[in-house]
Amino acid sequence: MKILYFGGQKSGKSKLAELKALELAKNDKPFYIATYNDSFKDDEMALRINTHQNQRTNKFNTIEEQLDLPKVIKANETYLVDCISMWILNNLESSEDKLLEQIEQLSHTNANIVFVLNDVNSGVIPLDKESRKFVDLTGVAGQMLASICDEVYEVKLGIGVRIK
Repeated sequence: MKILYFGGQKSGKSKLAELKALELAKNDKPFYIATYNDSFKDDEMALRINTHQNQRTNKFNTIEEQLDLPKVIKANETYLVDCISMWILNNLESSEDKLLEQIEQLSHTNANIVFVLNDVNSGVIPLDKESRKFVDLTGVAGQMLASICDEVYEVKLGIGVRIK
């Protein structure tokens, strides 16, 4: 089963995605794929990461992978990918085709995968080229993820509304 949770910043999508991954894993311990690249040494992001780590406690096996998701996702397991937006940011130098190829590979993997994606496409077109590329890739990747997922939830104010 493939499931997508998307929503704005601090909407509660990660918390709902964690609950879903635990439900899908049944009695097994699912894998939490952390995609954030900590090379920026951002103190505020470090606090966010700590919040996520404390939230999931020891209920997940953590894998840190910033670039190549198919490399770490194996068949017959349950994964939470948090988050696709950071994965896109890490791969901003890659082509759109390479990113979509990874998503295509994941679509053929016989695993439970719960994806988390930030909704950044509801604002104005960014002024700088790099930000536009990020927003565009997020939209394209989000469309492809929604097409391969069995369920899609939009999250607002901690409430997930199933749209697929």
